Parts: sequence; C-alpha cells; structure tokens
Amino acid sequence: MKIPTTLKHKPVIVSENYENVDGRYVYNTDAKGLSLGLAQWNDRGKVDISAKVWRYTGEKWSRQSEELPLHRVLDLAILVCRAQQHFREAYRYEKLYDPEKPVIDRVGLQGDAMTVAVCTDNERLDEDIKLFSQALSNDDELIGERLKTLSRILKEMGY
Repeated sequence: MKIPTTLKHKPVIVSENYENVDGRYVYNTDAKGLSLGLAQWNDRGKVDISAKVWRYTGEKWSRQSEELPLHRVLDLAILVCRAQQHFREAYRYEKLYDPEKPVIDRVGLQGDAMTVAVCTDNERLDEDIKLFSQALSNDDELIGERLKTLSRILKEMGY
C-alpha cells in the first residue's frame, strides 16, 4: 500500500511494507508504513524532519497516524533501552524497583539530562510494573532483534 504524498507530512524515505514486520502485530496491523519526511508543522522558511507511523483503517488513512520529530524517536529508543536494562536486574527488588531510588538513570543530553524513572505517581504501580515486566519479557526476542540491528547499523556508521 502506497503512503500518501499529498498530505501535510511530505515523505522522503519510506517503508511501505511495515505491516509485514510490525512486531507481534505482523500481518494484522493498521500501521501500514513508516516514513521520514518534511514535518507537517513546518512554517515558511523553517523545515523540520519527522518520522511518521501511517495507520490505515481499511477505508482511509487514519487521523491517529503519529508524527514525531527525529530527536524524539531517538529519545524513545534511549528510554526503551534503559527500561530493558533496568528490568534485566529488577528481580532483585521485591517490587521490581527500589522505592527509595525510583530514578533509574539520568541520560546526559544537550547540557542537561533526561531522567528515566519508575512512575511512583501511578496508584496501581505494584500491579502495573509486574504486567510491564512480563510484557517486556514476552517481547524480548522482538526487541532484541531490533536492538541488535540498530547496534550493527550504529557501528557501521562509526558510533
């Protein structure tokens, strides 16, 4: 299925077969494509690149398609990595985290740091963290495959 090029987001680099690789939703997903292109929020004289997940309802392109600036896509990848790293050792804690130290990491970015922490404001945290941990474990192969691929590509790029 071809990603539309007549909408506000202007695709430049595309993956139009994303439904064939969408993790556990493979072949049964409304996420039909991914693109990198010119962001829909661009103003005259100001150009940003964004990543977009294209969703298709079966009848039309969905308004729930997501568009993110590239730095946020990478920040999400950092968050996923830190979460996965935390949960590999979380079994050591009775509640899968240390209630005295809910901050997992502070990742230095642009002169400050992105805080990665367990959300202690979640009133159902004790239950939700167990469900999260199990889901992360269930998806370990899917996530691991993607992280290995990302690692290989980053090494090829000199990172």
